[in-house]
Amino acid sequence: MNLTHTNNALTFLLTLSFALLGVSFALGANPNTLIATFSFYKLDTLLSVNTLGFLTGSAMIALAVTTLAAHLKLIKPVPAVILALVVSIVPLLTLFASNRWMAQLGGFPIIGSGQGIIKYFAVIPLYLFLFYKNKLTDKQHVLLNFIPVAMVLLWIGGMKFYEFEAKAIVGLVETSPFMSWLYTVFSVQGASNIIGGFDVLFAVLLGTGILLNNKKLIIVSGLACLSVFLMTQTFLITATGAFSSSTLLERLGQFVIKDLWYVGNLIVIANLMLLKPAK
Repeated sequence: MNLTHTNNALTFLLTLSFALLGVSFALGANPNTLIATFSFYKLDTLLSVNTLGFLTGSAMIALAVTTLAAHLKLIKPVPAVILALVVSIVPLLTLFASNRWMAQLGGFPIIGSGQGIIKYFAVIPLYLFLFYKNKLTDKQHVLLNFIPVAMVLLWIGGMKFYEFEAKAIVGLVETSPFMSWLYTVFSVQGASNIIGGFDVLFAVLLGTGILLNNKKLIIVSGLACLSVFLMTQTFLITATGAFSSSTLLERLGQFVIKDLWYVGNLIVIANLMLLKPAK
């Protein structure tokens, strides 16, 4: 996969994900997320949840359109990058809100409604690579794209060792034709520990491979990490409540579709660490 193919893949993933998220928000999906986000800015008392959903959805749809247009060189990339910053930073800042955390379970690294929020860390590195690749070194791009991958796998993977998270994923695991067998071999907590251990292990190994510039380790661990994010996409089909006839994607669907950004992060890492021609 050369640079052109990589850019095409990133554009597809970003355009698809933000178009789906935008349409679903605009049609009224996941109002609780909108309230939790905009209450941080005191906007929930000024605007109705329908209006907030329409504005959020419109911003994401605009981001999808400008991303594609900038990639095709129909416009300059500035509007897409600015929109990406806004769409990412607005939810990320709400991590400072107390309602995102589960203080009764120890606070950090326990996170409650912010699980889907931390995924926005993956977005900006993709836009920097896509439109401003030459502004940063390859090492900087690799680091910026590895950090969100490591963060989500270590953070959410680490949560799998807690009982509340083990119980929360039962609906996903038991309906998956690829993962339901875990419950025939392990207990609910045991299966969750296996999943969490897999996430944490290969995030660490990927970081080690990057640090040591060990291509074999990067390939093995990178494919393992990729399998995590591709597996979650199957939940769109197998899990109850991912799709909605009225809003396209519901809460679960919105949570899962964001993992496409991590596929993009891994594509960037592979392009820079594995596919560069030798000097």
